[in-house]
Amino acid sequence: MSAPLRIERVDGGSGLDAFIRVPFGLYRDDPNWVPPLLLERRRALAPGGTPYLRRADVALWIARRGGRAVGRISAQIDPLALERDPGTGHFGLIAAEDDPEVFAALLGAAEEWLRARGMERVRGPFNLSINEESGVLVDGFSTPPMLMMPHDPPYLGGRLAAAGYDPVKDILAYRLDPHDVPEALLAVLDRQPPSGVAIRPLRWADYREEVRRLVEIFNDAWCGNWGFVPITGEEIEVMARELRPLIDERLVWFAEADGEAVAFIVCLPNLNEAIADLNGRLWPLGWARLLWRIRMRRLTTARVPLMGVRKRMSQTLLGSALPFLLIGALRREVLKRRVRAVEISWVLEDNRPMRAVAEALCGPAYKTCRLYERALR
Repeated sequence: MSAPLRIERVDGGSGLDAFIRVPFGLYRDDPNWVPPLLLERRRALAPGGTPYLRRADVALWIARRGGRAVGRISAQIDPLALERDPGTGHFGLIAAEDDPEVFAALLGAAEEWLRARGMERVRGPFNLSINEESGVLVDGFSTPPMLMMPHDPPYLGGRLAAAGYDPVKDILAYRLDPHDVPEALLAVLDRQPPSGVAIRPLRWADYREEVRRLVEIFNDAWCGNWGFVPITGEEIEVMARELRPLIDERLVWFAEADGEAVAFIVCLPNLNEAIADLNGRLWPLGWARLLWRIRMRRLTTARVPLMGVRKRMSQTLLGSALPFLLIGALRREVLKRRVRAVEISWVLEDNRPMRAVAEALCGPAYKTCRLYERALR
């Protein structure tokens, strides 16, 4: 007989390290799973270690059989998310072996914790916010994930559904081959901007203000989208600091209309390509060597995680042209850097304008991640 299942609450210290390492034991034989950097995961999950953790209420659990970790989960309540979606708590960071008992116990712990705090429904997975890794991979298992995108075993979505969770939203990823753009679109991507419009790269000398401009446009452009949670001023400061080593100023572009920044696109090198063989450890590489890998090994993949057009322009003729002008500028630069694939992600299934742009350039989505929800009665 197998050992009984035990659910343990994680309170930090060695328990947090054990929590972070759960997927290493479960998924190490998946050739497309990329072990996250342990140092980064400790910083991201340490109590009070991020702006999100300083404002949100978060709980973590590990499932064990005997001495072996067989699963993990988080539950979290974000006051900013509650302002727009009252009564909805979140779960995330879910990883488990293919066992319905393990899933039932983990989900039950998260649900009980959320219910005790007045939540009426649970939604996820979010790791930990919708502005971070979101969803369960349900299609596109044959390639590794890009930076800040999930990769899960094929059974995970089915186990959530079997536990009573209903699909609530799909989020899509598109793969652009910059060398293989439909002929009809090349003229659109390479056209000159109209009078009064400038397409320009990020200005390093004004870096902090550039990040603020970017986030201001993002919060305006996305504020009406499903599940939207704004990026806060504190998060802007952290983002400016942490993204700087990854940013190539010729891969971040702004569109200005009459001197005002009204749209942007951000492309980041796919860090997962650089860390896939490290098994979560920087030693003996170190941060400096990792940055050397990113800069000098010329990573061949990249991801567009952020893009936006100010809402007042989104329904105008110029607003519909700006994404193509920005992508055209970006495409010229990634071709110079010999990048062979750029992921545009993620895109909500009901974001028809953005899907139209992505599908015109890339064809159908190559990965689908799914968010689930359950009422807490």
